[in-house]
Amino acid sequence: MIRLVHKHHDGAVQINATAVLDFDARQKSRQRIVLDSGGAAGVVLARGTTLSDGDVLTDADRRFFVRIVAAAESLSYVHCVDRLLLNRICYHLGNRHVPLQVHADAVAYRHDHVLDAMVTGLGGRPQFCQCAFHPEPGAYDQHGHGHGHEHEHEHEHEHEHEHEHEHEHEHAAAPLPDGSLTRAHG
Repeated sequence: MIRLVHKHHDGAVQINATAVLDFDARQKSRQRIVLDSGGAAGVVLARGTTLSDGDVLTDADRRFFVRIVAAAESLSYVHCVDRLLLNRICYHLGNRHVPLQVHADAVAYRHDHVLDAMVTGLGGRPQFCQCAFHPEPGAYDQHGHGHGHEHEHEHEHEHEHEHEHEHEHEHAAAPLPDGSLTRAHG
């Protein structure tokens, strides 16, 4: 089995295979992946390395190159021209540490009927879609991957609250892979 041990950053190369990975798989630095050819490869990257759509991995000899493709996932997509409402929706989802893909006039999150009900109660209209998921990296993240629930507090016993943090984010607009979604849900 081919072992992919480096991210390739040195210009264009001949891609030998692709691997379609969902968001969770793109967060793992060590795993077995299935290539589009049906073969398998082992990913053995430095711990904490995350993968993004379009990243290229290579073997130790830099002879075999695999492009990572973000898989379509079940998402809820909320288009909202009312900026205050969109901010409130993002606040309440973020307060639950839900990974969010934020746009200038929309937000997407993994489809969840409980979250959809909350968003609807706030006045939003979640729409179901199958799209690649590219959530914002965590505010404290130095590596460009999402803020998951695997973090730990050094002094957990000193916290008197359930799980609060101050988060400051600057969100850049990033269209969904199918640009028509921003128009279709308006």
